[in-house]
Amino acid sequence: MESPAGELPAAQRTAPSTLEAVRERPLAAPRAVGSAAAPREGTAKRRGPGRNLPAAIAVGVLLVGALLVSLFVLPSTFVLFAGLTLALGSYEAVRALGAGGLRVPQSPVLVGALGMVVSTAVYGAAGLVIALAVAVCVVLVWRAVEAGGLLTLRDVAAGVFALAWVPFLGCFILLLHAREHGAILVLLALLVPIANDTGGYIAGVLFGSHPMAPGISPKKSWEGFAGSLVAGTAVAVATLVIGLGAPWWAGMIIGPVLVIVSTGGDLSESLLKRDLGIKDMGTLLPGHGGVLDRVDSMLLSAPVTYILLELLLP
Repeated sequence: MESPAGELPAAQRTAPSTLEAVRERPLAAPRAVGSAAAPREGTAKRRGPGRNLPAAIAVGVLLVGALLVSLFVLPSTFVLFAGLTLALGSYEAVRALGAGGLRVPQSPVLVGALGMVVSTAVYGAAGLVIALAVAVCVVLVWRAVEAGGLLTLRDVAAGVFALAWVPFLGCFILLLHAREHGAILVLLALLVPIANDTGGYIAGVLFGSHPMAPGISPKKSWEGFAGSLVAGTAVAVATLVIGLGAPWWAGMIIGPVLVIVSTGGDLSESLLKRDLGIKDMGTLLPGHGGVLDRVDSMLLSAPVTYILLELLLP
C-alpha cells in the first residue's frame, strides 16, 4: 500500500499508536437487527437512497386494511391481531437488546406478552397489572437460574423494560377496545400517530430547514413537527366529532398531546437504536423496518389516549 503524501516510507516509520489506529478506523454504519453483515473496513461510505417509498406505502395500506377489517368487519379477531402485533414487537425488542450485549430471557418475555394480552382481554386493567407482575417475577427467576444463581441486574432490567415497553403499553389498546364505541377509540389512538408521521413527513420534505433533534434523528425538523400538529389535531377533531359526537374542543386537546407524545416515542426509539448501534428494530415490514419501527409512537399514544378520555369524556 502506498504511503500517504507527506509521510515517510513504511520502512522508516514506527507503527501507529493505538489512538491513531482508532482514529483512522472507519465507523461501521448502523444495521438492522437480522440484516446482513455491515460492509468491511476500507469500503467507501455511501449515503443510501432511503426508504423504499412504494413498498412502505403498500405495506402501510395493507396494515391499515387489516386493522379496519379486525375492528369493523370481524371484530372478534381484533384481540388476535393486537396479540400478534405485540408478540412480534416483543420479539424484536428482545433481539434488539441482545444486539446491544444484553441477554434478555426471550421465552419469559414472549409468554409474558401473550399472557398480558389474554389477561387484559378477559379481566381488563386488573388482569393486565397482575400479568405484568407475574411476568416480571418469572423473568427475574429465569435469568437467575440461567446465570447459575447469580443475578445479572442488567439483563433482568432489560427484560422488565421489554415487558413494560411493548406488551404493557400496547395492551391499553385492548382496554380502549373494551369501552363503549371501542373501535372508534382505537382508531383515535392509532390514526393520530399515523397523521403525525404523514403530516410531519410532507411538511418536512417541503419546508424542513431547522433540525429538531439532529443528534438523535437528523431528518426531523421543526417545520415537520408543525405539520404533525396540524394533521394530528385535524384527525383527532374529526374522529371525535364524526365518530363519537364529542365536542370539538376535546379533539383540540387530545390531538396536540398525542402528537407530542408520538413524536417523543419516535425520538426515544431513535435514541435507543442509536445506543444499541442498529438502524431498524427488524426487517419484517419492507419500507418500514420492523413491527416496532411502525408502532413505536402508538405504544405511548394508547395509554395517553386512555387517560385523556377518562379525564375529558368519562
